[in-house]
Amino acid sequence: VAGFHRDSEGVPVNSRVSTKIQQLLNTLKRPKRPPLSEFFLDDSEEIVEVPQPDPNTPKPEGRQIIPVKGEPLGVVSNWPPALQAALARWGATQAKSPALTALDITGKPLYTLTYGKLWSRSLKLAYTLLNKLGTKTDPVLQPGDRVALVYPNSDPGMFWVAFYGCLLAEVIPVPIEVPLSRQDAGSQQLGFLLGSCGVSLALTSEVCLKGLPKTPNGEIIQFKGWPRMRWVVTDTKYLTKPSKDWQPHIPTANTDTAYIEYKASKEGTVMGVAVSKISMLTHCQALTQACNYCEGETLVNVLDCKKDMGLWHGVLTSVMNRIHTITVPYAVMKACPMSWVQRVHIHKARVALVKCRDLHWAMMAHKDQKDTNLSSIRMLIVADGANPWSVSSCDAFLNVFQSHGLKPEVICPCATSPEALTVAIRRPGARGAPLPARAILSMGGLSHGVIRVNTEDKNSALTVQDVGHIMPGALMCIVKPDGPPQLCKTDEIGEIVINSRAGGTMYYGLPGVTKNTFEVIPVNQAGAPIGEIPFSRTGLLGFVGPGSLVFVVGKIEGLLMVSSRRHNADDLVATALAVEPVKTVYRGRIAVFSVTVFYDERIVIVAEQRPDASEEDSFQWMSRVLQAIDSIHQVGLYCLALVPANTLPKTPLGGIHICETKQNFLEGNLHPCNILMCPHTCVTNMPKPRQKQPVDVGPASMLVGNLVAGKRIAQATGRELGVVEDQDLIRKHQFLSEALQFRAQTDPDHVLYVLLNAKGVAVCTATCAQLHKRAEKITATLMERGGLNTGDNVVLLYPPGIDLIAAFYGCLYAGVIPVTVRPPHPQNLAATLPTVRMIIDVSKAACILTTQPLMRILRSREAAASVNVKTWPTIIDTDDLPRKRPPHIYKPPTAEMLAYLDFSVSTTGMLTGVKMSHAAVSTLCRSIKLQCELYSSRQIAICLDPYCGLGFVLWCLSSVYSGHQSILIPPLELESSLALWLSTLSQYKIRDTFCSYSVMELCTKGLGTQTEMLKARGLNLSCVRSCVVIAEERPRLSLTQSFSKLFKDLGLSSRAVSTAFGSRVNLAICLQGTAGPDPSTVYVDMKSLRHDRVRLVERGAPQSLPLMESGTILPGVRVIIVNPETRGPLGDSHLGEIWVNSPHSASGYYTIYGEESLQADHFNTRLSFGEPHTLWARTGYLGFIKRTELLDASGDRHDALFVVGSLDETLELRGLRYHPIDIETSVSRAHRSIAESAVFTWTNLLVVVAELSGSEQEALDLVPLVTNVVLEEHHLIVGVVVIVDPGVIPINSRGEKQRMHLRDSFLADQLDPIYVAYNM
Repeated sequence: VAGFHRDSEGVPVNSRVSTKIQQLLNTLKRPKRPPLSEFFLDDSEEIVEVPQPDPNTPKPEGRQIIPVKGEPLGVVSNWPPALQAALARWGATQAKSPALTALDITGKPLYTLTYGKLWSRSLKLAYTLLNKLGTKTDPVLQPGDRVALVYPNSDPGMFWVAFYGCLLAEVIPVPIEVPLSRQDAGSQQLGFLLGSCGVSLALTSEVCLKGLPKTPNGEIIQFKGWPRMRWVVTDTKYLTKPSKDWQPHIPTANTDTAYIEYKASKEGTVMGVAVSKISMLTHCQALTQACNYCEGETLVNVLDCKKDMGLWHGVLTSVMNRIHTITVPYAVMKACPMSWVQRVHIHKARVALVKCRDLHWAMMAHKDQKDTNLSSIRMLIVADGANPWSVSSCDAFLNVFQSHGLKPEVICPCATSPEALTVAIRRPGARGAPLPARAILSMGGLSHGVIRVNTEDKNSALTVQDVGHIMPGALMCIVKPDGPPQLCKTDEIGEIVINSRAGGTMYYGLPGVTKNTFEVIPVNQAGAPIGEIPFSRTGLLGFVGPGSLVFVVGKIEGLLMVSSRRHNADDLVATALAVEPVKTVYRGRIAVFSVTVFYDERIVIVAEQRPDASEEDSFQWMSRVLQAIDSIHQVGLYCLALVPANTLPKTPLGGIHICETKQNFLEGNLHPCNILMCPHTCVTNMPKPRQKQPVDVGPASMLVGNLVAGKRIAQATGRELGVVEDQDLIRKHQFLSEALQFRAQTDPDHVLYVLLNAKGVAVCTATCAQLHKRAEKITATLMERGGLNTGDNVVLLYPPGIDLIAAFYGCLYAGVIPVTVRPPHPQNLAATLPTVRMIIDVSKAACILTTQPLMRILRSREAAASVNVKTWPTIIDTDDLPRKRPPHIYKPPTAEMLAYLDFSVSTTGMLTGVKMSHAAVSTLCRSIKLQCELYSSRQIAICLDPYCGLGFVLWCLSSVYSGHQSILIPPLELESSLALWLSTLSQYKIRDTFCSYSVMELCTKGLGTQTEMLKARGLNLSCVRSCVVIAEERPRLSLTQSFSKLFKDLGLSSRAVSTAFGSRVNLAICLQGTAGPDPSTVYVDMKSLRHDRVRLVERGAPQSLPLMESGTILPGVRVIIVNPETRGPLGDSHLGEIWVNSPHSASGYYTIYGEESLQADHFNTRLSFGEPHTLWARTGYLGFIKRTELLDASGDRHDALFVVGSLDETLELRGLRYHPIDIETSVSRAHRSIAESAVFTWTNLLVVVAELSGSEQEALDLVPLVTNVVLEEHHLIVGVVVIVDPGVIPINSRGEKQRMHLRDSFLADQLDPIYVAYNM
């Protein structure tokens, strides 16, 4: 068609549409934002250091492999047309012949089932299943239905009857393990199998049914993940004899499914491999030919008869050949490890079917047995002969039992797979013929998938025995294990694939997975298929040796791919076992698996520790295993854990359930008792550390370097402070002391302050006049008793309340400088009194004003234990002062004079005092008044500590300036009455309230579950218009959001909560007032942030960090973002130090205790270029400014200030800048039992301290999870993980972590940790 062409989507487009319309359509089609894939590009390329390929890596050099053919499957005239026909024949002609002997727990024969009995009982069961479960018109079972067989291993007779009964009834048996409990590791996965196979009926024995867990009314519980099941008991007494005219239908074997065998994948899902009737029969024929079975032989079977070799040889092939099978269940082996050897001796068995474990156990126990004779054995079939450690088991067993008649040539290892059934088996050799040669391979070669004979180093060699030839009638290839099934070269390791009539046909009910496994067509080097015939993947890795012998070196599911090299879990187990585990490892129980962390697989080894192993033994063993695996396999271990004996999840036959173990490891449910992490050695793909570029400063770098042309300089300004209006009260009063006197004269009865107790009762109020009179009394006392000079410093030591406020104004009236100090905690003087002493000493206070109880504490014997109480300055208690008025009230000569000192301990543990002048105090109060629209008819509620920063300003100064009423709620009262603050807001209908993070957290944690009850009590927060958290840190977004969400039900507006921001140099930079848009939230890319760049991303993008604006910038305040090193202004896509210019900045440090070098440059600093005359104060906080789409009060676009964190706290690691809180957020998410965490650095190592809220057995679970999460999310290797009790991480009064105190305690060894893990 001429008019059509295809566009990129492959849709015909008519080309005659006008181009204009086409353009328009294209624009509409284009998404407004980039599609998700563009946001969520996996940037592993730019993060991960990709190791360069080693030129010496061995490469395969052989020719392409040729498919290997098995011997032809012989045709025997009397082979039955179906397996059931063989049973029918023996049941009729050889009824007395023994079919099965079962043993009791002591290893003595319990019963023998003859072929006659087996036939008649199977018939009865088939008849019962088809005719007695439902009604004639509505039978429960139809031919082809799937039925679960639930029988314990110790009752093989019941299982045989059930299996053959199902075959005769033409229903499909699905043998499974007995579920032990509702939560049993494997039983949940079995539910998936039963669901995918559509099983709704289970056959079991009476004894087994009794043992299943029941509900209180006696029904069998619904197992987790299982479909609803009907249970049928198959004991003989419940079966019905078939009527005379009933005969089972035994058709010739066809491709219908005969039975389903379960198999667990590497991920732990359980799938059913369907075996058709013809496959079952052909497999029995092939085994009969390969093993040369003869009618009437005796076979001892130690394997599980429900699946695999135990089923194929011990239940199916044995019946075909009228063999007498003696089964030795796992329980008997545990009690009596020699039992199978004794059975061989007593019954002169010709064939024995065992695993390496059984060889090992028999060897350990054989000392007690003198007279065993194994000369009758013509074939000792080793079911797990394909395992790397089977060679040594076979050799050792032969070594012990050769003197008991065991012939070397009868040991026959074999290789099997759930999908392909028997893959290969060694045929018994001729007497005296040389034994097959072993392959001694280089481990290094194997890890690259290449076969190289190891000549030089004995240690790093793997000795492999062959598993004989492939099965009769089969065809075998070796293909690459990943990617398209390309044929391997002759010296290359690959996956064995088999084409045979005797293999499984599909994963039942899972067509998608089936195709990739059962219908593989190998391709040659050019990618062309080599033929039509489909092969099945066996899951075995191996190669074909000389003489077409098959060698297996591992399983796909045990494959660990580390930095593109292959390691085999079983090999690692063998190496670990070789490190004299006798003292340490319990019964050789070791699990090896890999976990993916930071773009690669990491190897984890978990072993059970003997109950009597000492700490010393364990650590020695662990460090030797590390060395052994490093030298033999050249691979680093990520984690080595020891758990108490018998605590790893078990498979039904007592092995370790690897998948569950891995799950437990990742979920933190492993509960190790010893752990060693070695991320430093094995994480080799870390990005290179960043090299900082030197920045040349100067006007030219406005264009290059710091400020790219076209970028805005990052700065923002609050509203104008405006000229003081004439009618304003304060026009004449530059000083707060004058403002209070003025209010006391003009509005004496106006209540300024109301103090509440824990019950919400107003215990104290102060009107303007009362406050003025109390201040005067204090002034008079100071003048009389203090012997003070103007400008002396006076410490105020009061609990939060009105006394503190009165004392403050008393000092102003007396012309002395007040210093407010948090009183010591009476129950914890040792920790809190030294800080008080320090402030008193540093401020050179001439006198202390306080209350009587506090005065007693200062002079007490307990206080004397922590500080020198004889050298306190004069202490004046202000509780009962005489009614005196001072002769005059002091008025400062200029507003630049000091009003008060503000002392505070920073999060890094430094005590700093800043000087606040009278001018700064009144402009600050004015700024807050404008921002929050405060005037005398307003009421605000304050739940803050009143000792420093903005908390003190709001508590003591603001009301006197603006005249509004402040309701004061001491935060300590919340501890005894959680709802005090919120119920006050509701009761007084407060519009504006101020609190701290600690208060918000108390409410969130303590009242979270009680919102319904509070609502019922009538608590309503819909009156609250703004709730401001006063802080000197990055806004805690998750806390403010939780608080808003929790109390939304009580009417709290989602827009009410916001935060303020202040620092030492300027107590109030941002404060969300009534004007201005709501605070905005942005998501920034954490990787860019570490490079001091700000890149906005979408919510939910990986590695994104949500940040909330710190509130609107106050009137009169200017903020600029500056490079802290060069002191040049930055553009708005950079993270830099926040500098502030404002009339209410502090006028300097009073002193910085212990850091005299931090000079005045924090207060009067100039930019290195750009605007040289303005004086700025450096806040010491990093942040950035973003211009938002929102408009501010004046109609301009609003510039938002985002605080990221304190410069002192940042960690410089690998050349990047990290903020502790980000790492701590990740750590706290790592495990449910981490209550709180803190990080700091110690000699370039990152130390993580985590508080454990769970039981102590979980302590070591945290170590790998913490290491994983920090590596994944921050690309850092944790050096030390310290697990401590809750409450160990020190928190200051503002609710900020004191990481430096913690670091000091760690270095001084004072933490008393539960566990310290040094990651190697």
